[in-house]
Amino acid sequence: MSERRFKIAVFPGDGIGQDVTEAALAVLGEAVAGVGGFALNCERLQAGAAHYKATGEDISQDAFEAARQADAILLGAIGDPAIRYPDGTEISPHLRMRDAFGLFAGVRPVKAYPNTPLYLADPRAQEIDLVILRESTEGLFYSHGRGEVIDDSEARETLRITRATCENLFDFAFDLARRRQARGGKGHVTCVDKANVFKAMAFFRKIFDERAALNDDIAVGHTYVDAQALFLVRKPWAFDVLVMENMFGDILSDIAGGIVGGMGMAPCAEIGLEHGLFQPAHGSAPDIAGQDKANPIAAILSGAMMLDWLGARHGVEPAVAAARLIEAAVTEGFASGRVQPAEFGGPHGTAEITRTLLDIVRETGQAKGRPAA
Repeated sequence: MSERRFKIAVFPGDGIGQDVTEAALAVLGEAVAGVGGFALNCERLQAGAAHYKATGEDISQDAFEAARQADAILLGAIGDPAIRYPDGTEISPHLRMRDAFGLFAGVRPVKAYPNTPLYLADPRAQEIDLVILRESTEGLFYSHGRGEVIDDSEARETLRITRATCENLFDFAFDLARRRQARGGKGHVTCVDKANVFKAMAFFRKIFDERAALNDDIAVGHTYVDAQALFLVRKPWAFDVLVMENMFGDILSDIAGGIVGGMGMAPCAEIGLEHGLFQPAHGSAPDIAGQDKANPIAAILSGAMMLDWLGARHGVEPAVAAARLIEAAVTEGFASGRVQPAEFGGPHGTAEITRTLLDIVRETGQAKGRPAA
C-alpha cells in the first residue's frame, strides 16, 4: 500500500513568520522522515501585509482556493503595524479563512516546559498544562468588517452567539478533554463566560450545560471571565480545558502564554469540521525579522499539532507518532539545556534552536529503532 500524502498549504506571511515557518518545516520534515509511513507535500503561498503592499490584495483568490483544497494550512505570522487597510485595521486574510472554512475551534495549549521562565513564584507553576479553547468565528469578532462608525461620536460592533457553532465547539471541548485524559490529563472542561451580565453569554452557558449532560464522563465547571483572568495568575495548574467566546479567548490566551514564558511558546490550531489551520499565536515582529532572534518553538509545536490532527482525522497513526516525536524533542531540548532561546536571555537564535531540535528528533528516532533520515 502506498504511503498517505498530505497536501499542506504553507503561508510564511510577514516578518518573523518567514523565519519560524522555515524552522517548523525543517523539523516537520525530519520527524516525518524518521517515522515514515506518510509524507507532506508543501506548497508555499503568499498572503499578508507585504503581499498587500506589493499587489494591492492581501491574498489572491488562487491562493485562497489552494488553502481550501489543502489537507491542512500552516501559517507563519501575518500583519505589519505599518501596513493597513484603508479603514485603519491591520492586514488579516487569515480571519477570512476562519469564516470561510468554518474554523470555530481555536486551540491554544499552555504548557510549562523545564528550564523556561515561569512568572509565578508558586512551585506548582511547573505543573501548568491547560488548553484555552477559543471560539474563532463568532462572538465579538463576528463584527470584523461589519462594524460601523455612526458618526464622530459613536461606533458599534455586534457580538453574535449561535446554537450550531456552540454545540460544535462544546462537543470539540469534551472530545479534547477526553483525549487529554487518555494521556494523563484531568478530564475537565470549564465554561468561561459573562453570563451574569449578558444575555448572549447566558445563552452560551445554557448550551454548554446541555452538551455537558451528554458528556457526563467529563467533569465540568463555570467561571466568569474576569475571575478566570485572576485564576490564571493565582492557580493555572488547576485547569484543563477552558472554553470561551472569541474575544475572551483572544485576551486570556495571551495572559496564559505570558505565564509560561511568552508568545514564542504559544502554538495554535484553528479547527473546523472539514479544515484545519495551524500557526504560532504570536505576531510578525517585523523589528527582529531576519535577524536570527525569533523563537521558533511555537511554530514548531503548531506543526506538531497539525500532524496530530491529520493523523487522528485520517487514521494515519505514523502522523500522530511524528507529532509525539516533535513534542518529546522540544521537552528534551529544554530539560537538557540544549535549547535556550534568545527570547529568554539565552544564547540560541532561530537557526541554532532548529539545528538542535533536528538533532534531538534524529537521536530519538534512532533510539526507538527507526532508520536515520
